[in-house]
Amino acid sequence: MPINNFITSSFENRTGFAIMTENYGKVYLVGSGPGDPELLTLKARRLIDNADVVIYDQLPGEAIIASIPKKAEKIDAGKYAGDHTLSQNSINKLMIEKAKEGKTVVRLKGGDPYVFGRGGEEAQELIRAGINFEVVPGITSAISAPAYAGIPVTHREYASMVTFITGHEDPTKNESGIDWEILAKFPGTIVIFMGVKMLENNVNELIKHGKDPSTPVALIERGTRPDQRVTIGTLENIVSLKNERKVKAPAITIIGNVVKLHDELGEQILEGI
Repeated sequence: MPINNFITSSFENRTGFAIMTENYGKVYLVGSGPGDPELLTLKARRLIDNADVVIYDQLPGEAIIASIPKKAEKIDAGKYAGDHTLSQNSINKLMIEKAKEGKTVVRLKGGDPYVFGRGGEEAQELIRAGINFEVVPGITSAISAPAYAGIPVTHREYASMVTFITGHEDPTKNESGIDWEILAKFPGTIVIFMGVKMLENNVNELIKHGKDPSTPVALIERGTRPDQRVTIGTLENIVSLKNERKVKAPAITIIGNVVKLHDELGEQILEGI
């Protein structure tokens, strides 16, 4: 077998692009980015425009959802924390069902499908069902929302490392997979996805394990969208500020000294939008 054919065959088997014997359609797990329509990739735009079915979350934002062509079947999968229009199992079954009808399906997700987006789980289900699929990466809110708030997640003077964690773990797990003791000692930037509901617990864990209560914190609601809102505080007072300002999801939490740059850079960012 020629080497190119061998490589192609191996790649296809690993990623779910196996040769289909059925007349199935294809599923695209598409990351829509953080919400600003101009941050949607060219490939994502092309696939959305040509889809037969678009199964979307709320996280892509109203502007992107409104841009789905009328000819496509639009299915709202909901998916806010604790408030799901469809369960994950129902979404998996729906993707498979539509693909088996021979349709081109776009599973439209906020940010990047493989960064706390459950895209990996959906890909596994598609492989088990023998459905051809492709992953289309998107710009994650972990870097874009802070950038629009004038907060670079790394900076030579403030942070040479960054870590992403989820603030909403699988509720069926027996114990947390997050090591707060290590995170409390982590000298870089901590970015927490979906952490509004668990903010008080997360802050308490960090302080309990030795994180300086004066460490700067930013809560960024609806990052990169016209109604983006930023709340700046410290580990010591961010919970009271969240309650006072009625901060709601979708929001991302940034913890670390890079937050200090918001005052200097944030105004310049807003002027450029």
